[in-house]
Amino acid sequence: MLGPLCFGQSRFVVEDASAKYNAEISIEKCQSDYCKNKASIIIFSKSGEKIQTLASEDCALHFEEGIKPSNTGVVKLTNGMLHDDPVVFGDFNFDGTEDVAIRNGSGGNYGSASFDVYVFNSTRKKFVASKELTELASDYQGMFDVDPKRKRLKTYARSGNSLLYTYEYQVIPNKGIDLVYEKIEDMSGELAKVTVREKIKNKWVVKKSTE
Repeated sequence: MLGPLCFGQSRFVVEDASAKYNAEISIEKCQSDYCKNKASIIIFSKSGEKIQTLASEDCALHFEEGIKPSNTGVVKLTNGMLHDDPVVFGDFNFDGTEDVAIRNGSGGNYGSASFDVYVFNSTRKKFVASKELTELASDYQGMFDVDPKRKRLKTYARSGNSLLYTYEYQVIPNKGIDLVYEKIEDMSGELAKVTVREKIKNKWVVKKSTE
C-alpha cells in the first residue's frame, strides 16, 4: 500500500487573525491532509512591511476533512480549515499591543496543541519570547482564553473523563502572572462535586458544592 502523499516545503498565509498583522508560514514536508514539521513564520504589517521572523520546531496544521494542502503557490488559511490555529494574535499581557503565539508541537494536556508565546516589546519594536506565557500555553489544553475586561487568562485541563479543571491567571504588569482562581469538577458520581478556590485580597477562599 502507498503511504500518504508527501509534498516539499509548503507556504500558507494568515490574514484574518489580527487587525494589525499578517503571517506567512513556510513548513517542511506536508502530507496529503496535514503538515507537521519545522517551520518559519514571518510576521508582516497589513501594509506588507516585514516585522520579524519566528521559528517553530514542530509546527502543525491539521486540515478539516475534505481540505487538502497544496504544494504549489501560497495557500490562504481561513476560519474552518484547521483543527487548531497555527498562529494566534491577541493582547495577552494587556499592555495595549498585540502579541503572538506560534504552534509548537502537541505537548499540552492529553496531547493537545502547545504554543510558544511572544509579547511585543514597544521599546525594542519586536516580539520577545515569554517563558511564563509559553508554559501557560503548553501545559494545559491548548491555547489559553483571554478575558480583556477582567485582565485574566483562562485555561483548562482534565484527568481521565471525570475530573475537569479550570484555572484563571491574573496578569501583573512587569512581574508576570499569578494563579487567582481554580475550579475542580468531579463528575464520577451521580452529582458533580465542585470545588472552587479563589484568591481574594491575597487569601484563598474555598467553596464546595454539588450540581
